[in-house]
Amino acid sequence: MGEVYLAYSVAGEPVAVKVIRPDRTDPHTRARFEREATIARTISGTGRVARFINADPFAEQPWLAMDYVPGRPLSAVVKDRGPLAVPLVASLGALLAEGLAAVHAAGLVHRDLKAQNVILGDFGPVIIDFGLGAFLGGAKGSLTQAGMVIGTVRCMPPEQALGELDVTQAADVYGLGTVLLYAATGHYPYDGARWEAVAAQVVNPEVGPDLSGLPEELAPVVTSMLAHKADDRPSLEEVTRQCADLMRLLGTSPARARRALIQETTTKGHPTMVLPQPDAPMLDRLDSLERLLREESASEEQNTSVLPAAGQSGAGTAAESDVETTLLPVPGHGGPAEPAPKQLSATSPPPAPKPGRPPASRRVAEELRERYAMGPALAWSRR
Repeated sequence: MGEVYLAYSVAGEPVAVKVIRPDRTDPHTRARFEREATIARTISGTGRVARFINADPFAEQPWLAMDYVPGRPLSAVVKDRGPLAVPLVASLGALLAEGLAAVHAAGLVHRDLKAQNVILGDFGPVIIDFGLGAFLGGAKGSLTQAGMVIGTVRCMPPEQALGELDVTQAADVYGLGTVLLYAATGHYPYDGARWEAVAAQVVNPEVGPDLSGLPEELAPVVTSMLAHKADDRPSLEEVTRQCADLMRLLGTSPARARRALIQETTTKGHPTMVLPQPDAPMLDRLDSLERLLREESASEEQNTSVLPAAGQSGAGTAAESDVETTLLPVPGHGGPAEPAPKQLSATSPPPAPKPGRPPASRRVAEELRERYAMGPALAWSRR
């Protein structure tokens, strides 16, 4: 899909900025992204989805900004610690189903639910990447685009794997089922060496999902969520109720199970698990970069051509500042940082580069990106 960066608002609030790959930006997809971004701003009634902040689907490289969620992806937690206990999986299912129901009420479908898109933090599980689903369903050829399907086809329902564009809310029920199966067993319902082989299994009603290792207490709810036909899957409200009933049957309450889930999957329960945070040298360089940006912007404004009067030919345009936010790789959210786009909010291309030494702000930004680049183990892009 693209790259994810840690950025800071004018007031210093961290946000996650996602810059979309150029090959995902046809006019139809941009328009769909704009509609979904508009809807995403209205979502309320849940804290289980990263809050949408802003977006520009018509920029040279489309981008969206949402809350930065401190924590680790569910996929990383399970890989490091093994599958979760049954009460914790039930809590995960109830919390995410309840949050998804509020999003569906606003008319959105995620379309890409998977363990990598669930962040476990001090508040509990939070779903990220709402709005990017517009790019998954934006074009008929999406299944055949190299680098996008690998890592998602294992978690998509048959109707989406068959190329249906307007998938329903039942697709998210299926996706959540893959998340719970992965949390309980460490594997997905279908797997294979190539995405084509996996897709062939997903769309074949004669090939059932791999439920090996799934505790029998979870089998009824997970099996129903992974039903081949969309109409046979339960509603999110039913999933929430079934998971809550299971927690009580296991001798705990939903509130206690949520607290146990947080303690088992965050730094509270494991003091040695330290989440990366900006250090003092990094903040000093950010301050320096902001100052250089202001100086360069002021210098460019002084050298800007004056717009001609009416009737005269030609027009000069004010030069854009080099970058509007400071970009760094997001720990737990994204992959290795690549050079960030020079503009995130402008729809017009940047001015032609001047010969000679690059601007000081660009040099500082490149230094920051090199110093704080994350390793490939955290990659979520190019899936």
